[in-house]
Amino acid sequence: MVKAEAVHKSFGRLEVLRGIDLEVAPREVMCMIGPSGSGKSTFLRCINHLEKIDAGRLSVDGELVGYRERGDKLHELPDKEVCRKRSEIGMVFQRFNLFPHMTALENVIEAPIRVKKESRAVAAARARKLLDRVGLSEKMNAYPNQLSGGQQQRVAIARALAMEPKLMLFDEPTSALDPELVGEVLDVMRGLAGDGMTMVVVTHEMGFAREVGDSLVFMDGGVIVEEGKPRDVLTNPQQERTRTFLSKVL
Repeated sequence: MVKAEAVHKSFGRLEVLRGIDLEVAPREVMCMIGPSGSGKSTFLRCINHLEKIDAGRLSVDGELVGYRERGDKLHELPDKEVCRKRSEIGMVFQRFNLFPHMTALENVIEAPIRVKKESRAVAAARARKLLDRVGLSEKMNAYPNQLSGGQQQRVAIARALAMEPKLMLFDEPTSALDPELVGEVLDVMRGLAGDGMTMVVVTHEMGFAREVGDSLVFMDGGVIVEEGKPRDVLTNPQQERTRTFLSKVL
């Protein structure tokens, strides 16, 4: 579902991604861990072309992200094409990014109506099911400032799912939450994994990575230091850098 080949990304002189190679299979849950500044979030943003890569290739479901290949050269796609591709990839951010002037229901139906040109009735019917799925059927008419952080994040997940994506990206979805609210968001993510959603999750929740992840990637300094089955990496890391990191977070 995701294939990265020698992906590089710099911001000015700072090289943030230094040759990332990885593959995510359909229905796989890949968790990414590592210290702040290691490139995890940047890589996630490159997958849906919120950030443009400087070198290498990145494809989702067999198609290059943001580019078309002609001969041996890559040409950037027009914004409209990029947006069409991006609509197939759901993303949940650290901060919930809900529209404050819209109710939970309105937040969830906005993109299907505007981007996919769905009728309000069709979009609203799906939104109600999704809000029920994330445990918020009684909060459909509540505004973001009337919801807890965990509830807002669950609305954000429902909003991403409303576009019926083939891939879901989670960028530290629980790190802005109070500890007692983390579980309710992770429960929704567990449900998605159980339903077979392909997911790439940047997280600090090692228990979730061990329990739900099919694969675990440890990044540092813009490179993949170690990858493997979550239990193997967490209990018996092969690289000294991985051992040092895990000794501080476990």
